Amino acid sequence: MKDVARFFKVLADDARLKMLWLLFNKQELCVCDMMETLGITQSKASRHLATLRHAGLVNDRKVGAWSYYSLRPVENDLERAQLGALRASMAAHPGAAEVLGELQTWLRAKRRGTCVTDGAGRAADRMPRAAARRGLAHDGR
Repeated sequence: MKDVARFFKVLADDARLKMLWLLFNKQELCVCDMMETLGITQSKASRHLATLRHAGLVNDRKVGAWSYYSLRPVENDLERAQLGALRASMAAHPGAAEVLGELQTWLRAKRRGTCVTDGAGRAADRMPRAAARRGLAHDGR
């Protein structure tokens, strides 16, 4: 029963629910996508994503300084059923469209080359022009 309790504890966080919602709707996202969309720091995003990864809900892959996350296929029937219900419930939630809208706005800006890092793989959304002048532009992925 501890594994079931642990699964539900992982879901009992607003930021992690939003991250799952984003991944329900996009195949793969960079940590900077999560940061910008949710308005959280790199450390907070990484901590929540690590929790989701340890729970077996997401996979990660590294490309240079960037980490990309995607949903992991769930093998457990209980978890699969709960995640399906969660996805359907979130789709009807008024805030879900807003979160996806924020992601789309960010991804459009990122495609225009405004996704930059501070040199350590963290999005530097506060000073994009200065960072871009230093040659720290994200690869636009």
